[in-house]
Amino acid sequence: MTTTTTAGSDFATLSRRIIGAGLMERRPAYYVARLSAVALLYLSGWTAFFVIGASWWQMITAVVLAVTFTQVALVAHDLAHRQVFRTKRPSEVAGRLAGNLGVGMSYGWWMDKHTRHHNNPNHDDLDPDVAPEVLIWATESALGRRGLKGFVTRHQAALFFPLLTLLALDLKVSSVRALRNHTVKRRGVESALLILHAIGYLAALLIVLSPLQAIAFLLLHQAVFGVYLGMTFAPNHKGMPHPTGDEDFLRKQVLTSRNVSGNWLTDVALGGLNYQIEHHLFPGMPSPNLRKAQPIVQAYCAEVGVAYEQTSLVTSYRQALRHLHEVGAPARAEHAAR
Repeated sequence: MTTTTTAGSDFATLSRRIIGAGLMERRPAYYVARLSAVALLYLSGWTAFFVIGASWWQMITAVVLAVTFTQVALVAHDLAHRQVFRTKRPSEVAGRLAGNLGVGMSYGWWMDKHTRHHNNPNHDDLDPDVAPEVLIWATESALGRRGLKGFVTRHQAALFFPLLTLLALDLKVSSVRALRNHTVKRRGVESALLILHAIGYLAALLIVLSPLQAIAFLLLHQAVFGVYLGMTFAPNHKGMPHPTGDEDFLRKQVLTSRNVSGNWLTDVALGGLNYQIEHHLFPGMPSPNLRKAQPIVQAYCAEVGVAYEQTSLVTSYRQALRHLHEVGAPARAEHAAR
Protein backbone atom coordinates (compact mmCIF):
# COMPACT_ATOMS: atom_id res chain seq x y z
CA MET A 1 0.00 0.00 0.00
CA THR A 2 1.30 3.44 -0.88
CA THR A 3 1.56 5.82 2.05
CA THR A 4 0.31 9.35 1.50
CA THR A 5 2.49 11.04 4.15
CA THR A 6 5.96 10.59 5.52
CA ALA A 7 6.43 8.69 8.77
CA GLY A 8 7.47 11.82 10.65
CA SER A 9 4.22 13.62 9.88
CA ASP A 10 1.81 10.70 10.19
CA PHE A 11 0.72 11.38 13.74
CA ALA A 12 0.52 15.14 13.20
CA THR A 13 -1.88 14.60 10.32
CA LEU A 14 -4.03 12.22 12.37
CA SER A 15 -3.97 14.59 15.34
CA ARG A 16 -5.30 17.43 13.21
CA ARG A 17 -8.18 15.24 12.07
CA ILE A 18 -9.04 14.21 15.62
CA ILE A 19 -8.88 17.77 16.93
CA GLY A 20 -10.89 18.98 13.97
CA ALA A 21 -13.60 16.49 14.87
CA GLY A 22 -13.77 17.99 18.38
CA LEU A 23 -12.83 14.72 20.06
CA MET A 24 -10.28 16.22 22.46
CA GLU A 25 -12.87 18.50 24.04
CA ARG A 26 -13.87 17.84 27.65
CA ARG A 27 -17.09 15.96 28.46
CA PRO A 28 -18.10 17.40 31.86
CA ALA A 29 -21.71 16.15 31.77
CA TYR A 30 -20.54 12.59 31.06
CA TYR A 31 -18.04 12.60 33.91
CA VAL A 32 -20.51 14.13 36.36
CA ALA A 33 -22.88 11.27 35.53
CA ARG A 34 -20.16 8.59 35.61
CA LEU A 35 -18.48 9.74 38.81
CA SER A 36 -21.88 10.10 40.48
CA ALA A 37 -22.90 6.60 39.40
CA VAL A 38 -19.65 5.04 40.61
CA ALA A 39 -19.81 6.93 43.93
CA LEU A 40 -23.43 5.85 44.40
CA LEU A 41 -22.52 2.24 43.65
CA TYR A 42 -19.63 2.43 46.13
CA LEU A 43 -21.77 3.90 48.92
CA SER A 44 -24.66 1.54 48.17
CA GLY A 45 -22.35 -1.46 48.36
CA TRP A 46 -21.05 -0.53 51.79
CA THR A 47 -24.54 0.43 52.98
CA ALA A 48 -25.78 -3.03 51.97
CA PHE A 49 -22.80 -4.52 53.80
CA PHE A 50 -23.81 -2.89 57.08
CA VAL A 51 -27.53 -3.59 56.61
CA ILE A 52 -27.05 -7.30 55.85
CA GLY A 53 -24.79 -7.79 58.86
CA ALA A 54 -23.19 -11.05 59.93
CA SER A 55 -24.42 -13.33 57.18
CA TRP A 56 -22.88 -15.55 54.54
CA TRP A 57 -24.96 -13.61 52.02
CA GLN A 58 -22.18 -11.07 52.35
CA MET A 59 -20.21 -13.11 49.83
CA ILE A 60 -22.51 -11.58 47.19
CA THR A 61 -21.72 -8.15 48.62
CA ALA A 62 -18.02 -8.99 48.34
CA VAL A 63 -18.38 -9.64 44.61
CA VAL A 64 -20.46 -6.48 44.05
CA LEU A 65 -17.89 -4.39 45.89
CA ALA A 66 -15.07 -6.01 43.90
CA VAL A 67 -16.75 -4.86 40.69
CA THR A 68 -17.26 -1.43 42.27
CA PHE A 69 -13.60 -1.16 43.32
CA THR A 70 -12.55 -1.88 39.73
CA GLN A 71 -14.84 0.83 38.42
CA VAL A 72 -13.32 3.25 40.96
CA ALA A 73 -9.84 2.25 39.73
CA LEU A 74 -10.92 2.90 36.14
CA VAL A 75 -12.11 6.36 37.18
CA ALA A 76 -8.69 6.95 38.77
CA HIS A 77 -7.15 5.97 35.44
CA ASP A 78 -9.14 8.67 33.62
CA LEU A 79 -8.21 11.19 36.30
CA ALA A 80 -4.52 10.37 35.91
CA HIS A 81 -4.73 11.16 32.20
CA ARG A 82 -6.55 14.45 32.92
CA GLN A 83 -9.56 13.34 30.96
CA VAL A 84 -11.88 14.63 33.68
CA PHE A 85 -10.24 17.88 34.81
CA ARG A 86 -8.08 20.07 32.62
CA THR A 87 -5.58 21.02 35.33
CA LYS A 88 -3.20 18.97 37.46
CA ARG A 89 -4.30 19.77 41.02
CA PRO A 90 -7.96 18.68 40.93
CA SER A 91 -6.95 15.59 38.95
CA GLU A 92 -4.44 14.59 41.62
CA VAL A 93 -6.76 15.34 44.55
CA ALA A 94 -9.60 13.30 43.04
CA GLY A 95 -7.13 10.59 41.97
CA ARG A 96 -5.78 10.17 45.49
CA LEU A 97 -9.29 10.00 46.91
CA ALA A 98 -10.28 7.34 44.38
CA GLY A 99 -7.03 5.35 44.43
CA ASN A 100 -5.64 5.63 47.97
CA LEU A 101 -8.79 6.10 50.01
CA GLY A 102 -11.24 4.31 47.72
CA VAL A 103 -9.43 1.10 46.78
CA GLY A 104 -6.19 1.12 48.80
CA MET A 105 -3.68 1.73 45.98
CA SER A 106 -1.11 4.51 45.79
CA TYR A 107 -2.22 6.90 43.05
CA GLY A 108 1.24 8.46 42.78
CA TRP A 109 3.02 5.11 42.43
CA TRP A 110 0.55 3.84 39.85
CA MET A 111 0.61 7.08 37.85
CA ASP A 112 4.42 6.98 37.58
CA LYS A 113 4.33 3.34 36.50
CA HIS A 114 1.52 3.91 34.01
CA THR A 115 3.22 6.95 32.49
CA ARG A 116 6.34 4.92 31.80
CA HIS A 117 4.15 2.26 30.18
CA HIS A 118 2.51 4.81 27.90
CA ASN A 119 5.85 6.28 26.87
CA ASN A 120 7.25 2.88 25.80
CA PRO A 121 4.47 0.27 25.53
CA ASN A 122 5.72 -3.35 25.41
CA HIS A 123 9.37 -2.25 25.36
CA ASP A 124 11.33 -5.03 27.08
CA ASP A 125 13.57 -2.63 29.00
CA LEU A 126 11.41 0.47 29.47
CA ASP A 127 7.83 -0.71 30.02
CA PRO A 128 7.31 -1.78 33.66
CA ASP A 129 4.22 -3.77 32.65
CA VAL A 130 6.35 -6.32 30.77
CA ALA A 131 9.28 -6.36 33.19
CA PRO A 132 10.31 -9.93 34.11
CA GLU A 133 8.67 -10.47 37.47
CA VAL A 134 6.14 -13.23 38.19
CA LEU A 135 5.07 -13.54 34.56
CA ILE A 136 7.55 -13.45 31.70
CA TRP A 137 6.66 -11.74 28.42
CA ALA A 138 9.99 -12.06 26.57
CA THR A 139 11.59 -15.44 25.78
CA GLU A 140 15.14 -14.51 26.83
CA SER A 141 13.90 -13.68 30.33
CA ALA A 142 12.34 -17.13 30.77
CA LEU A 143 15.62 -19.05 30.83
CA GLY A 144 17.57 -19.82 33.98
CA ARG A 145 14.71 -19.39 36.44
CA ARG A 146 14.63 -21.94 39.24
CA GLY A 147 12.33 -23.06 42.01
CA LEU A 148 8.87 -21.53 42.25
CA LYS A 149 9.68 -18.85 39.68
CA GLY A 150 10.76 -21.50 37.21
CA PHE A 151 7.60 -23.52 37.80
CA VAL A 152 5.43 -20.45 37.22
CA THR A 153 7.29 -19.59 34.02
CA ARG A 154 6.87 -23.09 32.62
CA HIS A 155 3.13 -23.07 33.33
CA GLN A 156 2.37 -19.35 33.19
CA ALA A 157 -0.40 -19.60 30.59
CA ALA A 158 -2.39 -21.97 32.81
CA LEU A 159 -1.59 -19.92 35.92
CA PHE A 160 -2.43 -16.52 34.43
CA PHE A 161 -5.99 -16.16 35.70
CA PRO A 162 -5.32 -17.81 39.09
CA LEU A 163 -2.43 -15.39 39.61
CA LEU A 164 -4.74 -12.44 38.96
CA THR A 165 -6.43 -13.25 42.27
CA LEU A 166 -3.25 -11.89 43.90
CA LEU A 167 -3.17 -8.67 41.88
CA ALA A 168 -4.97 -6.57 44.51
CA LEU A 169 -2.44 -7.70 47.12
CA ASP A 170 0.43 -6.91 44.75
CA LEU A 171 -0.92 -3.38 44.20
CA LYS A 172 -0.97 -2.79 47.95
CA VAL A 173 2.51 -4.21 48.52
CA SER A 174 3.94 -2.19 45.63
CA SER A 175 2.23 0.95 46.95
CA VAL A 176 3.71 0.54 50.42
CA ARG A 177 7.14 -0.24 48.97
CA ALA A 178 7.04 2.90 46.82
CA LEU A 179 6.04 5.04 49.80
CA ARG A 180 8.84 3.58 51.92
CA ASN A 181 11.35 4.23 49.14
CA HIS A 182 10.32 7.90 48.96
CA THR A 183 9.54 7.56 45.25
CA VAL A 184 6.02 9.03 45.55
CA LYS A 185 5.22 12.73 45.67
CA ARG A 186 3.03 13.94 48.57
CA ARG A 187 4.15 10.90 50.53
CA GLY A 188 2.49 12.03 53.77
CA VAL A 189 -0.92 12.57 52.18
CA GLU A 190 -0.79 9.30 50.27
CA SER A 191 0.32 7.35 53.35
CA ALA A 192 -2.44 8.86 55.50
CA LEU A 193 -5.12 8.00 52.92
CA LEU A 194 -3.85 4.43 52.57
CA ILE A 195 -3.88 3.99 56.35
CA LEU A 196 -7.42 5.39 56.56
CA HIS A 197 -8.53 2.94 53.88
CA ALA A 198 -6.93 -0.03 55.65
CA ILE A 199 -8.33 0.91 59.07
CA GLY A 200 -11.83 1.56 57.74
CA TYR A 201 -11.88 -1.59 55.60
CA LEU A 202 -10.61 -3.97 58.28
CA ALA A 203 -12.69 -2.35 61.03
CA ALA A 204 -15.86 -2.77 58.97
CA LEU A 205 -15.15 -6.45 58.41
CA LEU A 206 -14.23 -7.19 62.03
CA ILE A 207 -17.14 -5.25 63.54
CA VAL A 208 -19.90 -6.53 61.26
CA LEU A 209 -18.82 -10.10 60.44
CA SER A 210 -17.76 -13.12 62.42
CA PRO A 211 -14.02 -13.87 62.21
CA LEU A 212 -14.53 -16.67 59.67
CA GLN A 213 -16.91 -14.56 57.59
CA ALA A 214 -14.47 -11.63 57.68
CA ILE A 215 -11.62 -13.80 56.36
CA ALA A 216 -13.84 -15.25 53.62
CA PHE A 217 -15.10 -11.79 52.63
CA LEU A 218 -11.60 -10.33 52.47
CA LEU A 219 -10.22 -13.20 50.37
CA LEU A 220 -13.17 -13.26 47.95
CA HIS A 221 -13.41 -9.49 47.60
CA GLN A 222 -9.71 -8.95 46.94
CA ALA A 223 -9.49 -11.96 44.61
CA VAL A 224 -12.41 -10.90 42.42
CA PHE A 225 -11.16 -7.30 42.43
CA GLY A 226 -7.76 -8.49 41.19
CA VAL A 227 -9.20 -10.75 38.50
CA TYR A 228 -11.59 -8.11 37.15
CA LEU A 229 -8.97 -5.36 37.21
CA GLY A 230 -6.42 -7.60 35.52
CA MET A 231 -8.93 -8.60 32.87
CA THR A 232 -9.49 -4.95 31.93
CA PHE A 233 -5.79 -4.47 31.15
CA ALA A 234 -4.74 -7.92 29.89
CA PRO A 235 -6.36 -7.70 26.42
CA ASN A 236 -4.65 -4.44 25.50
CA HIS A 237 -0.97 -5.25 24.86
CA LYS A 238 -0.25 -8.82 25.94
CA GLY A 239 0.82 -10.94 23.01
CA MET A 240 1.37 -7.90 20.78
CA PRO A 241 4.76 -7.05 19.17
CA HIS A 242 7.58 -5.67 21.29
CA PRO A 243 9.10 -2.55 19.68
CA THR A 244 12.77 -1.98 19.00
CA GLY A 245 12.63 1.67 20.00
CA ASP A 246 13.19 2.97 16.48
CA GLU A 247 9.49 3.38 15.63
CA ASP A 248 7.85 6.78 15.31
CA PHE A 249 5.12 7.68 17.80
CA LEU A 250 2.19 6.51 15.67
CA ARG A 251 3.66 3.08 14.96
CA LYS A 252 5.02 2.60 18.48
CA GLN A 253 1.56 3.09 19.93
CA VAL A 254 -0.59 1.38 17.28
CA LEU A 255 1.50 -1.72 16.58
CA THR A 256 1.84 -2.63 20.27
CA SER A 257 -1.85 -2.18 21.10
CA ARG A 258 -4.98 -4.20 20.50
CA ASN A 259 -8.59 -3.03 20.43
CA VAL A 260 -11.47 -5.15 21.70
CA SER A 261 -14.68 -5.08 19.72
CA GLY A 262 -18.04 -4.92 21.46
CA ASN A 263 -20.94 -2.67 22.38
CA TRP A 264 -21.74 -0.13 25.09
CA LEU A 265 -21.59 -2.87 27.74
CA THR A 266 -18.00 -3.62 26.74
CA ASP A 267 -17.25 0.09 27.02
CA VAL A 268 -18.65 0.17 30.57
CA ALA A 269 -17.03 -3.08 31.69
CA LEU A 270 -13.56 -2.11 30.40
CA GLY A 271 -13.85 1.60 31.13
CA GLY A 272 -13.07 2.53 27.53
CA LEU A 273 -9.79 0.59 27.57
CA ASN A 274 -11.21 -1.59 24.79
CA TYR A 275 -10.22 1.32 22.52
CA GLN A 276 -6.60 0.89 23.52
CA ILE A 277 -5.13 2.11 20.25
CA GLU A 278 -7.03 5.39 20.36
CA HIS A 279 -6.30 5.77 24.08
CA HIS A 280 -2.55 5.34 23.56
CA LEU A 281 -2.49 7.78 20.69
CA PHE A 282 -4.58 10.35 22.58
CA PRO A 283 -4.35 9.56 26.33
CA GLY A 284 -6.03 12.84 27.27
CA MET A 285 -9.11 12.09 25.17
CA PRO A 286 -12.25 11.64 27.32
CA SER A 287 -13.20 7.96 27.27
CA PRO A 288 -16.68 8.46 25.70
CA ASN A 289 -14.98 10.03 22.68
CA LEU A 290 -12.80 7.00 22.01
CA ARG A 291 -15.61 5.14 20.25
CA LYS A 292 -16.07 8.13 17.91
CA ALA A 293 -12.33 8.36 17.27
CA GLN A 294 -11.99 4.67 16.44
CA PRO A 295 -13.22 4.75 12.80
CA ILE A 296 -11.09 7.84 12.09
CA VAL A 297 -7.95 6.19 13.46
CA GLN A 298 -8.65 2.85 11.80
CA ALA A 299 -9.23 4.46 8.41
CA TYR A 300 -6.09 6.57 8.75
CA CYS A 301 -3.96 3.55 9.67
CA ALA A 302 -5.19 1.82 6.51
CA GLU A 303 -4.36 4.98 4.58
CA VAL A 304 -0.72 5.08 5.74
CA GLY A 305 -0.22 1.31 5.80
CA VAL A 306 -0.06 0.68 9.56
CA ALA A 307 -1.53 -2.60 10.84
CA TYR A 308 -4.53 -2.06 13.13
CA GLU A 309 -5.40 -4.96 15.45
CA GLN A 310 -8.94 -5.50 16.70
CA THR A 311 -10.39 -8.74 18.08
CA SER A 312 -13.17 -9.98 20.27
CA LEU A 313 -12.61 -10.06 24.03
CA VAL A 314 -12.29 -13.85 24.12
CA THR A 315 -9.84 -13.85 21.21
CA SER A 316 -7.71 -11.21 22.92
CA TYR A 317 -7.33 -13.45 25.97
CA ARG A 318 -6.51 -16.42 23.75
CA GLN A 319 -3.76 -14.44 22.05
CA ALA A 320 -2.31 -13.32 25.37
CA LEU A 321 -2.37 -16.86 26.77
CA ARG A 322 -0.87 -18.27 23.57
CA HIS A 323 1.96 -15.76 23.84
CA LEU A 324 2.60 -16.70 27.47
CA HIS A 325 2.69 -20.38 26.52
CA GLU A 326 5.14 -19.75 23.67
CA VAL A 327 7.41 -17.62 25.84
CA GLY A 328 7.53 -20.40 28.42
CA ALA A 329 8.47 -23.07 25.85
CA PRO A 330 12.28 -22.64 26.20
CA ALA A 331 11.95 -22.86 29.97
CA ARG A 332 10.00 -26.10 29.63
CA ALA A 333 12.61 -27.50 27.26
CA GLU A 334 15.43 -26.43 29.59
CA HIS A 335 13.70 -28.11 32.54
CA ALA A 336 13.09 -31.32 30.59
CA ALA A 337 16.78 -31.49 29.57
CA ARG A 338 18.08 -31.48 33.13
